[in-house]
Amino acid sequence: MLLIPVLLLIAVAMLIGISIEQADITTQIIKDVSAGEAFNLIQENQNNPDFTTIDVRTPDEFADGHVEGAVNIDFQSDDFRREISMLDRDKTYLIYCRSGSRSRGALEIMIELGFMKAYHQSTGIIGWLNEGLPTVKYNHKEVRSELETF
Repeated sequence: MLLIPVLLLIAVAMLIGISIEQADITTQIIKDVSAGEAFNLIQENQNNPDFTTIDVRTPDEFADGHVEGAVNIDFQSDDFRREISMLDRDKTYLIYCRSGSRSRGALEIMIELGFMKAYHQSTGIIGWLNEGLPTVKYNHKEVRSELETF
């Protein structure tokens, strides 16, 4: 009688061992960051091709001033989900908007789509500017050209 529980215990242990070996041990990193932390992330990743800053505001808002090097993917666009889904889910992204609301929605979509590393600048460009951090401006033609090369 004792043999059956022991065999069952061994079988369960083997199954757990097999599933642990086959499990992906990559940890998802989803984190809210301040404007200062976002600035530091950008500085630390200047030459990292696996790091992208995404501004999810409208093209007009983006043109009025954005974080240098940011790519504009408009959260309010009908194509937002499709455009985000085309990005490499294993790369690292920093996302922001005007105040943190649209980028929070964008972050939720990225989590749903299985992105592994996303930082959310929770105070948006407003917080960025309040910290005295730099922005750049482009006219619409330059923005379109930048998006076409992305």
